[in-house]
Amino acid sequence: MKLDDILPQINMYTDGGADPNPGKGGYGVILVYQENRKELSLGYRLTTNNRMELMAVIAGLEALKKPSQITVHSDSQYVVKGIELGWAKNWKARNWIRKSEPVPNADLWARLLERIETHKVSFNWIKGHNGHPENERCDELADAALNGPDLLEDDGYIPQKDIKSNSGNEQANAHQNGSKIRVEKEGDPCRNCKTPVLKHIPKKKNLKPHQTYYFEYSLICPNCHNIYNVEDAKREVQRQSLFDELK
Repeated sequence: MKLDDILPQINMYTDGGADPNPGKGGYGVILVYQENRKELSLGYRLTTNNRMELMAVIAGLEALKKPSQITVHSDSQYVVKGIELGWAKNWKARNWIRKSEPVPNADLWARLLERIETHKVSFNWIKGHNGHPENERCDELADAALNGPDLLEDDGYIPQKDIKSNSGNEQANAHQNGSKIRVEKEGDPCRNCKTPVLKHIPKKKNLKPHQTYYFEYSLICPNCHNIYNVEDAKREVQRQSLFDELK
C-alpha cells in the first residue's frame, strides 16, 4: 500500500487580503475532507495582502491534527510560486537574504516551511474572483474578518519606512502644510497624505543599554507608511539598580 493511500486526502482553499494595503487585513480558509468541511478566519489591525495570503495557508495547516496529503488551492501566485518553484527554500538556505536585503515576510515563510514538513503538500493556483465557489467563500470570510471587531496585532509585520507619495505636488504640499496637522492618536490624518493613521504595537522592545525611554506603540499611515512617535506612547525604562540586584 502506498503512503498516499494511507494519508487523509484534504483540499484546502485559502484567501487573504488587506484594505488598504497595508491596512486592516484578514484571511479565510476552507478545509474539505470527504464529507467534512471546516471554515477558519481571523482579522488583523495592520498587515498586508501577502502576509494574509501566507497566514491563510499556515492557519489551515496548523488546524490539522495529524499528517495528511493536502492540495492547497490559492489565488496568490506569490504563495504558490514561493513554494512550488523553491523560492522559500532558497531564501532559507541563504539565511533569508535576497540581493543583500532581508526577504520580506521571512517569519511567515519560515513558519510555512516548517508546517509543510509535517505533511505532503502541493499547491494549485486558481484565478481569483472568477466564480470559483470555495475561493469566493474564502474571500467573504477574509473580508468579514478584517471588518470585524477585536482585530489582532500582526506582530511580525514590519512597516516600510520609506515615504512614498502619489505625486511630487502632493509631497510638496505635505512639506508646506504638514506642520499644521497634529498626529496624536489613531484616526488622525497623516501629515503626508491625509489618510487616517493606525496604531501599531511592536512584538518586543529592543532596548539599548543606556536607553532611558521607549515608545510603547507608534502611529502608522497605511497608505504612505509614514511613522509617528507620539508623547502618549512614551514610556520610561524601568531598570534595577545595583543595590536592587544585591537584595
